[in-house]
Amino acid sequence: MEWRGEGILLTVRRHGESAAIIDVFTEEKGRHAGVVRGGASRKIAPILQPGAQLDVAWRARLEDHIGAFTVDLIRSRAGAAMGGRLALAGLNAVTALLSFCLPEREAHAALYRRTGMLLDLLGQDEIWPLAYLRWELALLEETGFGLDLSVCAVTGADEGLVYVSPRTGRAVSHAGAGDWADRLLPLPPVLRGEGAAEDAEIVAALGVTGYFLGEKLAKTLGERPLPQARARLVEELARRV
Repeated sequence: MEWRGEGILLTVRRHGESAAIIDVFTEEKGRHAGVVRGGASRKIAPILQPGAQLDVAWRARLEDHIGAFTVDLIRSRAGAAMGGRLALAGLNAVTALLSFCLPEREAHAALYRRTGMLLDLLGQDEIWPLAYLRWELALLEETGFGLDLSVCAVTGADEGLVYVSPRTGRAVSHAGAGDWADRLLPLPPVLRGEGAAEDAEIVAALGVTGYFLGEKLAKTLGERPLPQARARLVEELARRV
């Protein structure tokens, strides 16, 4: 059993005295783990930095074995990530959420491509927060919890949309909310691609996506809480408001 492709390194953990187990996100194989022999060595360890773009070759005797990777560096993103607090928090949040949310060995090609583009924007602090918000919306869509913010779930109108139903993820207008308004989530215009993408509004929008990540998606994964790396990113964004 073997394959070769490109992947984004998500996690690294030491295995024995000199090896490492890595988790990579690939276009065709999804999130995939394997052992890197010598992964803790001075030669290979510097390559194995989360966010790195790797050329990986995986081999195992049987398909369901963890198998072994050989790796070559295509592009490091460590320099961009270490360039500022927001970039580092962003990289940590992206890699942690992918490790948390994605099932092993299930392809998510569109999300893979979007993730690569997002990580290539690290360090561009003026545009990165909005790109990250769009990425979280794509993550929800890919995992079956996408938001439908096109029309009011009650009236069918496409104007005056100010709420999101926490149950269905659909938009609700002020008229459609009625007496249920205090039970609904706010709908920041930036979630619908409207208005200026100010940091304060992006933070508010991440409160909505965070609700569905934590209360919907996470609860299908065994009641595990969302990675703290995401909360730290939101805190860092809130500091900029």
